[in-house]
Amino acid sequence: MPRLNRTPRNLRDRPGRLKLLLRRQRRLLRPAVLVLAGLVALAAVSALIRATSPSATLTTMRERFGHAAAFAGLRVQDLVIEGRATTPEPLLRAAIGVSRGDPILGFSVADAQARILTLGSVESVTVERLLPGTILVSLNERRPFAVWQNQGKFVLIDRDGTVLPDQDPARAAKLPLVVGAGAPAHAAALLDALAAWPALQSHVVAAVRVGERRWNLRTSNGADVLLPEDAESAALQRLASLQQDHALLDRPLQVVDLRLPDRLVVRPQAARGDSSTSAVPASPKKPG
Repeated sequence: MPRLNRTPRNLRDRPGRLKLLLRRQRRLLRPAVLVLAGLVALAAVSALIRATSPSATLTTMRERFGHAAAFAGLRVQDLVIEGRATTPEPLLRAAIGVSRGDPILGFSVADAQARILTLGSVESVTVERLLPGTILVSLNERRPFAVWQNQGKFVLIDRDGTVLPDQDPARAAKLPLVVGAGAPAHAAALLDALAAWPALQSHVVAAVRVGERRWNLRTSNGADVLLPEDAESAALQRLASLQQDHALLDRPLQVVDLRLPDRLVVRPQAARGDSSTSAVPASPKKPG
């Protein structure tokens, strides 16, 4: 009588799970090993060419190496941009200088970073090459802090006074307005001091830099408040007391002179039609 527990021949010859797993891993690893070996060979050939050809530049070698590696599948497949809010995307992509399908090892991270930093709205940037096919760009953009009017033109500036030429000032109507040559470099100190006195800040429509030395504040009723050089905080504190006790900025005044610490000089508004009345700084026009 035949034995019932005998294992069929085809089951005895079948490889075990571990053996099957090893075979599968070998099939998956074989292309990667071939690519790695190819890259090592390319690196060795590149080093040899560079050693025997002094005229070969690093850029040339990188391009040759990148094109050779592209045959092994190392091409740009994806461009990821993080942190972009105000930088125009076409300008940013042109500065990055890479397209889908380009050899990823021929792409210069340092050159791309240098080009991106020429964009006025970019404060810092990190560019990474993530093999096998991704370029990652992480931006830290400059934030608009104020609108600067100079010689009839309006531009946005950040806290450091850097001009942001790629951004439309008409879309930042709520930002403070500073006027005149030299205003951007000193705007943050004045505006921070003014922000400590909300009752004053609500009356100010523009800060005008005078002679690149000191500030005048233009108020909503047309008065000019003359601040002393390098003593804005003390003068603003004094003005806040005058406003609280006497509602000074609500009166029809043309000039409030605070340049002398022990003296207050005020000038009433001129009669209607008097040409001596100064003009109010213009405001940036909204796009029609």
